[in-house]
Amino acid sequence: MTKSQKKDLARIIVAGCIFAVLMVLEHTGLLPELPPEGYNWLGLGLFLVPYVIIAYDVIFTAGRNIAHGQVFDENFLMLVATVGAFVVGEFSEGVAVMLFYQVGELFQDIAVNRSRQSIKELMDITPDYANIEKDGKIEQVDPDDVELGATIVIKPGEKIPIDGIVLKGESMVDTASLTGESVPRKVKTGDEVISGCVNENSTLYVKTTKLYEDSTVYKILELVENAGAKKAKAEKFITKFAKYYTPIVVFAALAIFLIPSFITGDWFEWLTRACTFLVVSCPCALVISVPMGFFGGIGVASREGILIKGGNYLEAAAKLGTVVFDKTGTLTQGVFKITEICPENGFTENELLETAAYAEQMSNHPIAESIKNAHLDAGGKIDLSLLSENNEVSGHGIEAVLKSEKILAGNAKLMNKHGIEFTEKTTGGTVCYVAKNGKYMGHIIISDVVKAEAKEAVSGLKAEGVERTVMLTGDRKAAGEEVAGKLGLDQVYTDLLPQDKVTKVEELLKTKKEGSNLAFVGDGINDTPVLARSDIGFAMGAIGSDAAIEAADIVIMDDDIRKISKTMRISRFTLGIVKQNIVFALVVKIGIIILSALGFANMWIAVFGDVGVAVLCILNAMRILSKGRKY
Repeated sequence: MTKSQKKDLARIIVAGCIFAVLMVLEHTGLLPELPPEGYNWLGLGLFLVPYVIIAYDVIFTAGRNIAHGQVFDENFLMLVATVGAFVVGEFSEGVAVMLFYQVGELFQDIAVNRSRQSIKELMDITPDYANIEKDGKIEQVDPDDVELGATIVIKPGEKIPIDGIVLKGESMVDTASLTGESVPRKVKTGDEVISGCVNENSTLYVKTTKLYEDSTVYKILELVENAGAKKAKAEKFITKFAKYYTPIVVFAALAIFLIPSFITGDWFEWLTRACTFLVVSCPCALVISVPMGFFGGIGVASREGILIKGGNYLEAAAKLGTVVFDKTGTLTQGVFKITEICPENGFTENELLETAAYAEQMSNHPIAESIKNAHLDAGGKIDLSLLSENNEVSGHGIEAVLKSEKILAGNAKLMNKHGIEFTEKTTGGTVCYVAKNGKYMGHIIISDVVKAEAKEAVSGLKAEGVERTVMLTGDRKAAGEEVAGKLGLDQVYTDLLPQDKVTKVEELLKTKKEGSNLAFVGDGINDTPVLARSDIGFAMGAIGSDAAIEAADIVIMDDDIRKISKTMRISRFTLGIVKQNIVFALVVKIGIIILSALGFANMWIAVFGDVGVAVLCILNAMRILSKGRKY
């Protein structure tokens, strides 16, 4: 419990004890009864003691809000209802309503605090310091003060404060707080490490590749903190509902009091009914439990290594009807290997590979990296002074000048563009055609490796009710169809430029089933426009570019695309809880409201309709955070 909660509990106990004594005195006849004529001022004075102790904060808050023009809220409802009870001489009921209301508020506060604490524990990845080696000594500094390219030292048991590359050392790294993976990952010299993970058993020396404000841990915390700002439709509905509902309830209570009173002349009876109506009408069960449900869903997803940027995206994930995948790095590992080198027109394999490697020098594309690495592995060298020009033609390949000779390396469209005579190859791999000074040198076949979990991910989506799975790729038709066939995808579109992917997604959006959503799953910087255009954008957080992660609505930290279906399950469970709370609260409240208006419900029942319903709704919402639940 917090200090504030302990103070509230003490106040409730003191007021409760005084109230209990007064109730005993009242029921044993030791307190004067209400006179036949006049008002029981002694009873009022005695019961005001526990009332003021328990209600002073409600009185203060209601008064302050009224002074600021914010009249209609739950504090106002409780104040009017209990004062009304005192006016009609129902002192014990007036105190009881406020006492149980405060008990309910305390319970709600504890429940919400525990749920926030659960989220905080899940996301407790913020590094307190970074170790910098200076003059042979380790000095602790604020992560914000560490410069780009600095060497930091991470001892066993410490959190990695900033993203970087291991310069020295070998250790096991616990990534559970980021990815949800329980098995530690081994890292060694040359491997990338991300902030927020915990170094387990050996000291690591890491060169920072980002500033702290650009690092993974900082961005994750920023995403989680800002998630509450993007509300789901259900949350927006409750906010709007409470805004109009409360004043309507106040005026309805006024009507219940005045109209029948003028007709029957029984003012006390109808004032009692109106006060009971006000108590049960308090909307706190919905106002607290619905946002808490979405907050819990986002927290549970974080625990699973899924970062959801708002309740609206969590809600939308429940209705995925079409899932569109990028190929490279999403369905495949993005690890390309050269499987064939086929020189022609008198050129050798070494000449063909060397020319292609020079052409790809300025590219960071996985295919380019595979060609460059193969050249270096074969003992080749690169002299960048020989390369005078190097231009990437989007969707085609590379145009460069090597030793004053014009070289081309790319797909069939690049060869056709320059009028190069060649034979187009049909194979499942990616084909890089190479030409020098207008003469065709041959082709290199590079094959990507399909992710082991990709097929299971696709079947998992279909099991969750996704009607259409689609792949978009810039690869040739043969390569794209081979991957799509292996994974059981419904549709595949190949030979697409980045702008073509946006066009294709827009076409798919027009043909999706009404009421369903379309998700795009990608990892690269060229996926950014498509991620932004789709209903929901999923980005791969481990290998994905910063731009893709920024543009996405949901980030999968360990690149396991099976977690898309897990996101759907979390979303549906969360929405189920939220809907249960809304229906339960409204049904119970409407029932008691009707009974109170007809005179069949007293304030004790009204207390259950308010406090009891709120507590039950919050307990139901807390089921989302259950650590034992498997999604």
